[in-house]
Amino acid sequence: MRLVYHPAGHDDDLGVALIELQAGRWRTARQLLLATATHWALRTSRTQLLAVAAARSDVVGVWLGEEPGSYDAQVMGARVAVERALRAHKQRHPQTLEFEFRARRDALLAARRAPHDPVPWVCLLALAQIDTRQLRQEHRVNPGEPMLPSGPWGLLYEVNRRDPYNREAYHRVLQFMLSLDGPPGASLAAVFDFGRFVASQRPVGSSLLLLPAYAQVEQRRRSRADPLWRRQWAQESTLDYTLTAFHGWFHKTHGEQRSVADLSLLAYALWAGHQYLEAAEVFEAMGPYAAREPWASVHEGTAGPDPGEALLLRARAESLSYARTRRSRAGPHP
Repeated sequence: MRLVYHPAGHDDDLGVALIELQAGRWRTARQLLLATATHWALRTSRTQLLAVAAARSDVVGVWLGEEPGSYDAQVMGARVAVERALRAHKQRHPQTLEFEFRARRDALLAARRAPHDPVPWVCLLALAQIDTRQLRQEHRVNPGEPMLPSGPWGLLYEVNRRDPYNREAYHRVLQFMLSLDGPPGASLAAVFDFGRFVASQRPVGSSLLLLPAYAQVEQRRRSRADPLWRRQWAQESTLDYTLTAFHGWFHKTHGEQRSVADLSLLAYALWAGHQYLEAAEVFEAMGPYAAREPWASVHEGTAGPDPGEALLLRARAESLSYARTRRSRAGPHP
């Protein structure tokens, strides 16, 4: 099967809107956001991916120029400004602070205009990772959980007030922790504590049950030399979190509620933990769609031009073959 690397995955409407935006046309995106006006989880994920596509051009600026009173155009303007600020920070652009200032201003204006919308607050959380020394007071608030470090907990609280367990918000906090100045081991420990704390809340139906797995992949990125790393996924403590995500998120959701990134990580975690029957279910749900992560970060030096893809195809083939064998032995249901 030919793999399709597309962030929209099974969300066909988003896929069309992304193509239109890349061609400089914004009306499909407007209709898409109108249809998700109060579906906060979907609205958050769609605006994030739309902003990634729109940040390369002035298509949202054109939209704002033609519909200056549109709130959706305004919030997309904030989204694009945040995406550009994050890119500038990553590239160590000399005008990063100017990009950040503009993005913060746009997010605050959107938050004042639509106090019920979590997206502007997610934007402010995303900008926190630029403040690597926690100079802003809002980025060094003491947490309610003693195991966690100071951070943008007030901003996370504001998102939770509007959309509890918002996926992007928690991932932005995770990225903030990894961005802090200081020993890498300290930030990684905080990420593990954060992931386990969130998963312990048992947010049924939430992909945040996968946060411990995301922390595990971050460990791999920072210690690629460990030849026994994969064995950790089969350990009881790690496997418990993986199976909780499988039963508490994967089996409770469907279709566009699942991102390709989360499905890809869950498939890897189950396969690496030798849960081949469960992994096969996830691979079947993915269909032809795939994400390059975590495969690109966890491969073991497989030969070929794309070792991450080679590992993905191997895991998929092994899991589906195992499932077919098990089903054939079980025989037809009466």
